[in-house]
Amino acid sequence: MAFFSPFSSRSTDRRTFRAQHIASAVALLVMGSAHAQSLTEITITDTAPSQVSGFGDVPLSKAPFSAVTIDQQTLQDIGAQRVSDALRLDASVADSYNSPAYWDSLSVRGYTLDNRYNYRREGLPISAETMIPMDNKERIELFKGTSGIQAGTSAPGGLVNYVVKRPPSAKNETIRAVSASYGPGQSSSTGLDLGGRFGQDQSWGYRFNAAYENVNPYIKNTEGHRKLFALAMDWRISPDTKLEWEIERSERQQFGVNGYSLLANPNDPYGVPSLPSTVDGQHNITRQPWSLPGVFASQTGSLRFKQNLSDGWLWTSQYGGQRLKSDDRLSFALGHNCYGVLDPTDGATKLCDRFTSDGRFELADYRSNDERRLVDAFLTEVAGQTRWGSTTHQLALSLTRQRQLDRLPAMQAWNSAGEGSMYGGGINQASPIPGYPNTNKSEYSTEIAVKDRMQLTAQTAVWAGLRYTTYSRSSEQNAICDPDTYICAPAPKTNAINSKGHITTPWIGLTEQLGQHIVFVSHGHGIELQSVPNTPAYSNAGQLLAVARSKQTEVGIRSVTTASRAKPWSWNASVFQIERPLGFDVADGALLKRVSNGQQIHQGLDLGVQWRSAAWALQAQGQWLHARISDVTLNTALNGETPLNVPKYTLRALAQYRFADVPGLRTSLRLSHEGARRVTEDGSINLPSWTTLDFAAHYDTRIEGTRTQWTLAIDNLADRHYWRESPKQFGHYYLYPGAPRTLRMGVKASF
Repeated sequence: MAFFSPFSSRSTDRRTFRAQHIASAVALLVMGSAHAQSLTEITITDTAPSQVSGFGDVPLSKAPFSAVTIDQQTLQDIGAQRVSDALRLDASVADSYNSPAYWDSLSVRGYTLDNRYNYRREGLPISAETMIPMDNKERIELFKGTSGIQAGTSAPGGLVNYVVKRPPSAKNETIRAVSASYGPGQSSSTGLDLGGRFGQDQSWGYRFNAAYENVNPYIKNTEGHRKLFALAMDWRISPDTKLEWEIERSERQQFGVNGYSLLANPNDPYGVPSLPSTVDGQHNITRQPWSLPGVFASQTGSLRFKQNLSDGWLWTSQYGGQRLKSDDRLSFALGHNCYGVLDPTDGATKLCDRFTSDGRFELADYRSNDERRLVDAFLTEVAGQTRWGSTTHQLALSLTRQRQLDRLPAMQAWNSAGEGSMYGGGINQASPIPGYPNTNKSEYSTEIAVKDRMQLTAQTAVWAGLRYTTYSRSSEQNAICDPDTYICAPAPKTNAINSKGHITTPWIGLTEQLGQHIVFVSHGHGIELQSVPNTPAYSNAGQLLAVARSKQTEVGIRSVTTASRAKPWSWNASVFQIERPLGFDVADGALLKRVSNGQQIHQGLDLGVQWRSAAWALQAQGQWLHARISDVTLNTALNGETPLNVPKYTLRALAQYRFADVPGLRTSLRLSHEGARRVTEDGSINLPSWTTLDFAAHYDTRIEGTRTQWTLAIDNLADRHYWRESPKQFGHYYLYPGAPRTLRMGVKASF
């Protein structure tokens, strides 16, 4: 697709901020502090409804489920460039095959989110199989648990919703802001944020965002760039009628990063492997002179119409569209001698799931160019309040239509390109000729949902919902392969599979207010439409699997209000259980086969506490998770075992101090702790737990009447070296190192 951007593609036209420029500006600010005007602290209360909750403008603190909202100021404080940066602030979220230079892959409550189903934008479904920019996002919302009441199809664990920046609501309010940042590594970025209202009675509003980043992270040989252009507008047609629309275009190019792996036993290559020593995480071990960057371009937008009806009822109709184009390319490490063509002296040793004992691996040249993904969704809903007898009902009735199409090239390249080593060196050559089939997918669905919040008394409410979904989905390979030689040739509509059906996902909850606390209980169902990864490692690559139903029950208690100076303490606690059909890989000749068999059950405890005074703000949230596999018949050895890459304990904490003698200055220390994770199925190898500390100083002031916000942050303050996650993908054990100590500086000026 054609991609328009106001930014030039020539490197000489790129406007980047170098470290010495920002350092000089900081020094100038310090020396000129006598001329700066201190800001009066302003507390802003966000009254915007949580779209991810599914219950309109009900505060999350009073809902019978767990959810969090990460606001714009927090996103700015942590320098969030992707959703994983933000969601890792919550103890329920962990990495799950989350490559530093690829789209985000996260788990919530121990379950990996499905990038095709578990993400929303402005409340509408999108595909997250791309790099989603953060510069024009107002906040991120996370619903925890099985989300059948919000989505007809989604994996259990959670649902993520992006909320874009909108025009200012006040008639005379304007937004004029520029920002710049440097780090981590040598990355530098600039951003522009403009907003205001115009026209008769200021009925028209606009919000424009633009950003450019020269990507040069702490990982060497992983450079690239990204750019964004976004515009949001609204038209207040009348006091009861409003039209909103927005569009964003973005592109990111960056060289990919491959994970490390376990090391084979030197005495028995097929015996118990070993965990290599932790590394500093600064090396791209598979980058080659012929490597090409991955390219992710997207055009996304939405149109929303709101009409106030009589008696307080509201009619909302909304359309969202997404057009993605990707060139998915990576120099891939996938074990050793999987093709049986390397290292003639050791040709009998075929290690497809680990590196050799001395760190060697087979290098594959992976390329799948011009991948197209299209998503369209339409939602119309009527919501309002009515009274039946002595009970007040907050009702919502909605209809959603959606299609999601994956249109990939006929074939992909996944070819042996020689040998590499995690310690550097190796003989290799490019092998870019496509030779393995890709798989196209088409999915259409219609959802009818009804939700009711029944206020029985001033303290007691019953929440209920029912979603009926009809679906039609199909998959077909784009090439046909000879079963003996596995030489493939383009052939559309090969191995076509079709599936149609309907599903119903119920949900019910109860809340009881006891003074300043809410006690709640809820139970809900969710549905997954599972499919096999689109790689030649699988004999059923890209094909559809059976519909899988998940269930969650949760019981909890929380404070109604957040911590403040008047009421310094607030806290929350909940216990939950999520059941889900298990999907795993079995051997199928020389290949793998993805199957659905058995159950995966996660039982957990979620605890949080906040305390606030005039100078201090302290908060902590932890999750304990007991995850087990059961009822497996195809591989009974898995029964009773713990799923891979799921930390048992997770803790996130923050201590923030505001300096009374220097108004506008605050410092913070963030702690992240994750417990041990299982690496191998039998539990013989586990990743050790790890803890990191991140320090930041923020200074808000005025210089010559211009409000400026300065940030200096040091992540991984103690420079800990650790393995942050251990996913198993495509039959291979991967290890991703944590980031070393990095420095980040930023400034934002609002005129």
